Amino acid sequence: MANLKKLVLLHSNDMHGDFLAENVDANLVGGVSLLSGYINKVRQEEPNVIYAIAGDMFRGSIIDSEYQGISTIEIMNLLGPDIVTVGNHEVDYGVAHLLFLEKCAEFPIINANLHITTNHARLFEPCHIIEMDGMKILFIGILTESVIAQCKTDGLIGTFVNVEDAAMEIGRICNTYNAIDIDFTVLLTHIGFEEDKKLAALLDPAWGVDVIIGGHSHTLLNEPCEVNGIPIVQVGVGTDQIGRFDILIDTDNNCIDTYSWKCIPITAENCPRDLAMEEVLGTYKSRTDAKYNAIVTKFVRQLTHPDRNRETELGDLFSDVLRDALGVDIFLLGSGSIRNEQLGPIVTKGDLRECFPYDDAVHMIYVTGAQLKHMIMRMLRDEVWEGAHCEFYQLSKGFLVEYDQATHSLLRFEFEDEPIEDDRVFTVGLQHFHYLNMKDSFDITVDEVRKNRKDRVISTSCTQVIEEALQAGQHQNASGEGRLILHLL
Repeated sequence: MANLKKLVLLHSNDMHGDFLAENVDANLVGGVSLLSGYINKVRQEEPNVIYAIAGDMFRGSIIDSEYQGISTIEIMNLLGPDIVTVGNHEVDYGVAHLLFLEKCAEFPIINANLHITTNHARLFEPCHIIEMDGMKILFIGILTESVIAQCKTDGLIGTFVNVEDAAMEIGRICNTYNAIDIDFTVLLTHIGFEEDKKLAALLDPAWGVDVIIGGHSHTLLNEPCEVNGIPIVQVGVGTDQIGRFDILIDTDNNCIDTYSWKCIPITAENCPRDLAMEEVLGTYKSRTDAKYNAIVTKFVRQLTHPDRNRETELGDLFSDVLRDALGVDIFLLGSGSIRNEQLGPIVTKGDLRECFPYDDAVHMIYVTGAQLKHMIMRMLRDEVWEGAHCEFYQLSKGFLVEYDQATHSLLRFEFEDEPIEDDRVFTVGLQHFHYLNMKDSFDITVDEVRKNRKDRVISTSCTQVIEEALQAGQHQNASGEGRLILHLL
């Protein structure tokens, strides 16, 4: 008879500084106090519990950005994860700062592939073994180059190119550690749900990977997706829910005997509050409130950004503000820069900073009409509508694109009501992150557009530009339609 042991594996991903509970229909939802309460409750009820985080603890809240992640590490220390992997936003404050934050963490942070390009030394431990109730549980942390684009700001940092490379590295690690009788193997990835499925299909069953816990694409699943016999899970974004595996491990054959998985809602109904956590949160919140409660402006009404892959009201407003203030013909604003689904009508400094936390410089590049068309067609490729986590852009006023997916063609491509000629040169504003990643986002290089004219930095802070413009006028409005007209299948 097989020797079976139970493991409860809790997991979060893409928490993005979502520390505070919200009142939804007279019920408290989410926040790290209730999340901590649930985790503590399970740890008291079950003998073998592991809590894992699959990347992106940082970015998305004033409490996080004001203290550049130091506040987040203190809050995570109280939450007490057993293992964490690096997400793309962990490097937003710089790789050196991330290594400092790792020293502040009271939990292991793993990543198998971030390395120094000169000598290929890893920045983090690639994996970590947790020993519990006689079991050895191996965790491996994975990113790929398409996700960790921010690291391109530092030429000394390299990473895996694609999932094929990641699979080979996983095989090397598993082959190395299988000799010490690993009972259970978990991949903590931050590459997106679609990439997780590709990765699972590439894994040799002999390597013994049992579960993939993912992040990055903010996919909220109702049940695991099994590929190559490996359950893949992810639980959306923020702290409104947590994933829970209840697993019976066959320690004789080092595999899963049976398992169940649920996405647990974090609500006041089923999660006790953690008062110690609330005390720490209250300290940070009182400091940030004093600084960020000043009112910046009042909109005509609440403006929205419900979907990053289409034109939105906030996208129209912010792209127009940056175009007008900086004097470019067209501003292409990264949709992912807008982190909230709504803003206003009263907008405080804190509201604005939470909604638009990325304080990038702005570059002005010169592109021909033909290059601009190529850039927009890249943005509208089929992958975007198939669930891939691709960069998408909000268009400033005067630039009109009408696209038909069935024929993969532009029905209208106009600037200020005139068809765009291939040889006309436009000035285009891009945030620093998107300037660095033009090849991935637009399939065009900086060197190609520099043949038209050399680019330059025209602002060192897009956040300051937006804040100043909003302060200067009240009653802003935006329609969220009419610039990017999509006919999708």
